[in-house]
Amino acid sequence: MNANHNYTSRIVWTGNRGTGTSGYRDYDRTWQVATEGKPVIECSNDPLLGGDPFKPNPEDMLLSALAACHMLWFLHLASDKGIVVSSYEDEPMGVGEVLSSGAGRFVKAILRPRITIDSAEKQALADQVHAKIHEVCFIARSVAFPVAYEPIYQFSSDTDQAAGAANI
Repeated sequence: MNANHNYTSRIVWTGNRGTGTSGYRDYDRTWQVATEGKPVIECSNDPLLGGDPFKPNPEDMLLSALAACHMLWFLHLASDKGIVVSSYEDEPMGVGEVLSSGAGRFVKAILRPRITIDSAEKQALADQVHAKIHEVCFIARSVAFPVAYEPIYQFSSDTDQAAGAANI
């Protein structure tokens, strides 16, 4: 039996300068993301489209959600496999295309985590964990573009590093 989960948020446009959308340049592309009991996130449009470069935009948030979901599953599955993770950070990159009509989309994402695990002997097992995540990560299973990963491992047992690349 499948279990359903409901997620809600509240999006509030905050860019009315007093005349609403009376003209294309007469309003700001800003809004708030509010979820009950959590801090409000101030957002804006992509700076290329007139947004505030100091606020997250929808593309930032989608890429961050994808990377965060992958990270949380990696931590969970690594723990199950006996891999001790002592640090994990990612600098994901999304590649988008914009058509002459202005329509855009992501064509791929590359997750680039730097992960410290307990020993070099567990790197192959860590790679297997990464490969499994795409089968279970809610966000990765929901996007319509390929997701690749290029991990860099560090080992708490020594100072050796190893890099790998895979598509998931």
